[in-house]
Amino acid sequence: MTHPNDDDSSFDASTEKRPHWTRLRALFEMARPEQVLLMALVYALGVSVAVARGASLDFDHLGVAFAAFVPVALSIHYANEYADYETDLLADRTPFSGGSGALARTGLPRSLARRATLASGLLSVVVAAGGFLGGLLSTPEVALLLVIGALGVEYSLPPLALAWRGVGAVDNAILGGLLLPAYGVLAASGSLGIGDFVPFVPFALLVFVNLLATTWPDRDPDAAVGKRTLVTRLSARTLRGLHIGGVVAAYGSLLVATGTVIPVSVTFATLLALPFSVWGAVRYTRVRSPFPAVAAMVVAAAAQFCAWAVFVA
Repeated sequence: MTHPNDDDSSFDASTEKRPHWTRLRALFEMARPEQVLLMALVYALGVSVAVARGASLDFDHLGVAFAAFVPVALSIHYANEYADYETDLLADRTPFSGGSGALARTGLPRSLARRATLASGLLSVVVAAGGFLGGLLSTPEVALLLVIGALGVEYSLPPLALAWRGVGAVDNAILGGLLLPAYGVLAASGSLGIGDFVPFVPFALLVFVNLLATTWPDRDPDAAVGKRTLVTRLSARTLRGLHIGGVVAAYGSLLVATGTVIPVSVTFATLLALPFSVWGAVRYTRVRSPFPAVAAMVVAAAAQFCAWAVFVA
């Protein structure tokens, strides 16, 4: 079994002679800028919920808080690229599954992702500490950033290596579906309670379904390198049931919360994602492309943000 912290033993010194722009491009691709933009949207969703509940908009602080989050996100992405190096060499990627594939495409060494993980991780600590000492970030904000960073890196790397133990989808749903928008709530309002997570439960469930779909195309390469994700552990029939259950739970929880925690307008906006969710449930495990589930997640995030913003207006 290959361990995710093994370094590349097949390092070729000739890779050190690659042009600097090749390395810079690989670092840019491994940072997954499109996902960082989606994270900005989810963060903004949390901010809009807080403002709808009475928080005031302080754009300077909101910008600082998100800027402190960015190196945390980069360290998570680089750690994933490092851990999935061997899977990426074997995988036939789709536009929506797997990592960036930058190392496999360029032939650059795995150690590049390791160094990028360490550098971005150190930067995130320096930025968070500087923000706290400078009075720009509160103690709860720094604490939540540390939790997000730890769970994100441990998705890929030991000692937990959650994705390798079959619980990566749950970890990712908690991170992207609950903790990130909650960080937006905290940055906007200055406080965070258990009830502040409730509006994001439907979205978190769609993130979970998205992870089921995006890991499906990589099940064979993952199994080959010993990465025991949920989709390598369960049968296709069981996974389809889990996928359908996740969709039903997402929209069921949305309806239950409507009128109390979630405004009716937000519910109607979120239902724009329902056709994609149904489409994804019909196709799951029968086709490789995870596009419908990805689209459902992105449409839900964008629709909810717009609806909450209109509600505020």
